[in-house]
Amino acid sequence: MKVGFISLGCSKNLVDTEMMIGLFKNKKYEIINNPKEAEVIVINTCGFIESAKEEAINTILEMCKYKNPNKGNCKFIIVTGCLVQRYKKDLEKLIPEVDMYLKFSEYAEANGKSAEAFEKVFSKIEEKRINNKEELQFLNRVITTGRNYAYIRIAEGCDNRCTYCAIPNIRGKFVSRKIEDIVEEAKKLANQGFSEIILIAQDTSKYGIDIYGRPKLAELLDKLAKIKRIKWIRFLYTYPETITEDLINVVKENNNICKYFDIPIQHISNNILKRMNRKVTAEEIKNTINTLRKNIPDVTIRTTVMVGFPGETEEDFIKLYDFIKEIKFDKLGAFTYSKEEKTPAATFKEQIHPNTKKARFNKIMKLQQQISLQKQKEQIGKTVEVLVESITKKYYIGRTSKDVPDIDGLSYIINNSQKDLIGEYVKCRIVKIKEYDFICEII
Repeated sequence: MKVGFISLGCSKNLVDTEMMIGLFKNKKYEIINNPKEAEVIVINTCGFIESAKEEAINTILEMCKYKNPNKGNCKFIIVTGCLVQRYKKDLEKLIPEVDMYLKFSEYAEANGKSAEAFEKVFSKIEEKRINNKEELQFLNRVITTGRNYAYIRIAEGCDNRCTYCAIPNIRGKFVSRKIEDIVEEAKKLANQGFSEIILIAQDTSKYGIDIYGRPKLAELLDKLAKIKRIKWIRFLYTYPETITEDLINVVKENNNICKYFDIPIQHISNNILKRMNRKVTAEEIKNTINTLRKNIPDVTIRTTVMVGFPGETEEDFIKLYDFIKEIKFDKLGAFTYSKEEKTPAATFKEQIHPNTKKARFNKIMKLQQQISLQKQKEQIGKTVEVLVESITKKYYIGRTSKDVPDIDGLSYIINNSQKDLIGEYVKCRIVKIKEYDFICEII
């Protein structure tokens, strides 16, 4: 039986999808990429904000078309993920063409329940059950990101309770994995040839606090840095209030840990930070950034900001705009506030008009484009190391250690070599720039 998978949303969701693919593959199903040929289609959805919900609904409806014999071979559609976790009953009524809706809590609970729910889907699946989630993740997971990098999810859920965010309601409490389990998984990935690992969680900087009593990200990184054959280690989603001196030092002292901090500050106005229930002040955010740049001169700092949060005044927005202009983040993403049901912020008065949100978003992105272009120009003539991941007639295409897959820019290396460089780390000189990308030549 041929099975196709669609993974929507973040990289944490992708890890779930990879685990599901591994489960089906171990049951001797054929995994394919073309939904027209699939007899079973599994859709792993995102339900974080309104745009993600719309994408998920549209994807489900599109895949249901393949149940028509004139358009495809699909016999069975399974929909899972965050959208189902939030709206399973509504979805069952809205799109009854789907054969099975599975909450991820039904197959991937933090207490160790496995994907046994999938056993009920097909009578041909063996009765044998996998009763350990860690075993499922280590042994059965199929990496879908290519042959160079892989994600490792080090914790599940979130305890931060930001007033705009539905993640704690969807994913539950913050639950860390054990250090030894993560190190073991990283070793297996290294033995399989993956030279870059990316640690992910809703808040990586709080890793370990629930099982060890204090943050253990620095200790985890130190152990991972000792694994042979791992060239780059990076970690995403660190909150400013839990970036410790130990964490800064371990990044500074290990060459294979990327000098890259992804710090989602969301805002800089203390008024808005308080309404968001963020555990940090504007002054602490500034101190964290200054400390990072002082201790790691070549550090890359990426952030995410939100505009249009309920009660955001023009003065609040100007504070954010001026702060971005002053700090000049290396990378920055922005999004408009999305009113999510069952979150405290959804009940706040002073909801911002959509046109105001959009205008503020456009101003922030235009500013960041200017900052990015200037920072790009400063890189011309510098030498960088590029991981080559694909090739065209004109260019090898890859990334530097300062670029996260599918988020940041690319490096286009002029193809004047007859060698197969895919998977290689190549020394290059930057000769031209685009707004977010580099044009390089091999040294």
